[in-house]
Amino acid sequence: MTERLLIIDDDITLLQTLAARMQRYGYEVMTAASEDELKQITVSPIANILLDLKFGHANGLELIKTLQQRFKPKHLVVLTGYASIATSVAAIKAGATDYLAKPIQTQTLLQSLEHAESSHADELPELAEHHLSPAQLEWEHIQRTLQEYDGNISATARALGMHRRTLQRKLGKYSPLKE
Repeated sequence: MTERLLIIDDDITLLQTLAARMQRYGYEVMTAASEDELKQITVSPIANILLDLKFGHANGLELIKTLQQRFKPKHLVVLTGYASIATSVAAIKAGATDYLAKPIQTQTLLQSLEHAESSHADELPELAEHHLSPAQLEWEHIQRTLQEYDGNISATARALGMHRRTLQRKLGKYSPLKE
């Protein structure tokens, strides 16, 4: 029997690309590019879910529990172009089985879906053994503070002692952790 895969991402190009790739590997793929499209999906259970961390105006982390209750997936993988240790820990604690950085290779994604064991909140992703650069340390600090203030940009900027626009500019860039 073909396993169902739900891909939730507001980037239409990436959504279509991932859907085509995963269909080639035998998955029955459904997609949602908006919260309205997500609400229209009535099929359940869905074995696998790929969830964008920044899904439109929603925070993907806030959707994890609802998606688990609604679709009962074996694997729920959070995908992000803005990887940070703080958000990876938050995703795993919320119930995601994996946390992967975009752009993602198909083989990495397949391995995550085929070999991932269900996580428990106390199982956190392994951290790299190398030292972080100053840019990486700043990114991590910003991400931790942003988590503390529930994603509120203005409150986070005040806490960090920087202008809101400066913080938005920093968040708009890709994570320095990929370097």
